Amino acid sequence: MTDRKALGAHGEELAARFLQAAGIEIVSRNWRCKYGELDLIVRDAGVTAFVEVKTRSGLGFGTPAESVTFTKQQRIRRLALLWLAEQDGPWRHIRFDVVSVLLTRGHEPVIDHLKAVF
Repeated sequence: MTDRKALGAHGEELAARFLQAAGIEIVSRNWRCKYGELDLIVRDAGVTAFVEVKTRSGLGFGTPAESVTFTKQQRIRRLALLWLAEQDGPWRHIRFDVVSVLLTRGHEPVIDHLKAVF
């Protein structure tokens, strides 16, 4: 496993714990199909949310959330539709969130949950 993959996996674990501590139910982690992967699928007060987790070890390239580009957002939307098609509906309320995890050496992780950002 590369350092970048390990950083990402650690960030996803921290994000999942953070969301659970906030009372949000984790429905699925790292759901995959041939077109890609959804990091977290959660249920929050009757809303199904598709959560992209972005982890960085510094701000040299901007905040973690800034790396969720429009192209990445489109891919997540398409993957969400595939996931929804596999489930029993109806799906009245969905949203797309980003959890930003900043891990800097010598400091506590900084975790931000950005709801309905795209």
